[in-house]
Amino acid sequence: MADSQNENIDATQFVTVDIYDQTYRLRGQDPEYIHQLADVVDTKMRAVAVQGKSVDSLRVAVLAALNIADELASLEQRYNSLMGAQKENVRDRASRLNGLLDAVLSEERKIS
Repeated sequence: MADSQNENIDATQFVTVDIYDQTYRLRGQDPEYIHQLADVVDTKMRAVAVQGKSVDSLRVAVLAALNIADELASLEQRYNSLMGAQKENVRDRASRLNGLLDAVLSEERKIS
């Protein structure tokens, strides 16, 4: 188990990203993905800064984080409602198939 932990540590790389005119050195296994995430955060922070009057980067970061959290919550809610509908559809189909299976088995018993 210790070997697999060492392999995971060895697979991580340092990646330098710029977010809202600040440079951060991050560590991860997928530099391209880390850059994509940093771009999302940077874009969101700049959008918040344009809309607001504050130049305080901490305030901009918190407002950007709230916007990102809101987007995530909306997506989760949409995903869960879709999954709920799909689960109901699967239950209905399973119930119908169960009825068909019962009918087939009942016919087989009559024939035997």
